[in-house]
Amino acid sequence: MKAIIIEDETVAAHALQTLIGEVDPGIGVIAVLQSIDESEEWFQTNPLPDLVFMDIHLADGSAFSIFEKVNISCPIIFTTAYDEYALKAFEVNSIDYLLKPINKQDLKRAIDKYKNFSFHPDSNTDLINKLLKSLKQDTTSFKSYFLVPEKDKLIPLATQDIAYIGIDAKMVKAVTFDSHTYYLDLVLDDLMRQLDPSLFFRANRQYIIAHRAVKDISLWFGSKLSVNLTVPTPERIVVSKARVGEFKTWFVE
Repeated sequence: MKAIIIEDETVAAHALQTLIGEVDPGIGVIAVLQSIDESEEWFQTNPLPDLVFMDIHLADGSAFSIFEKVNISCPIIFTTAYDEYALKAFEVNSIDYLLKPINKQDLKRAIDKYKNFSFHPDSNTDLINKLLKSLKQDTTSFKSYFLVPEKDKLIPLATQDIAYIGIDAKMVKAVTFDSHTYYLDLVLDDLMRQLDPSLFFRANRQYIIAHRAVKDISLWFGSKLSVNLTVPTPERIVVSKARVGEFKTWFVE
């Protein structure tokens, strides 16, 4: 049985490959892909494998965008660092997911499920299309306010007041244009789905930035961009080379 791994973290990819070999030596990993572009090119130039292990959140965007460019009709076991609501679709439709950090018991369950799964390519394509549709939110559903707990109160925080959202000591904080800090009980991936993508951009794994907070942009090493905001930030906000084009398009729209 031939499998590929789509995972942007080298250590995680190596660990998963090792674990696969321990659970089922009959599965051979023929490729490890690290980005959306690399994955699209691979699927366009190679026969489909028997099974794909796919990280949902890659450095250059959501792995679901791969399905918009290529037809992947083989079974997929998704992996993620977050137990998100969208993943429930996989449970009821016999496509599994693994929650990081991946353990041997969960991996064995997923592989056994694959082996017992009477797979029909059309049904998998339908599921992916439904999932993509569900992830493309209508603009009316974007948040205008968050209710932020503060002591014994809930404070309304308008999204238009947010300059950036970042991770601070494993906690997610929103910083406003007047430099107030509010802590949110959500992960960045969930927040990004609730924010208007024309107004906010996921600069990297640590930061979401507001369009009107961008003061200027500096060229950075390795064809990256450094985004300077109108409010102070604890560190430089760098957009990776892979996402520079997407950032420029977002900024001038």
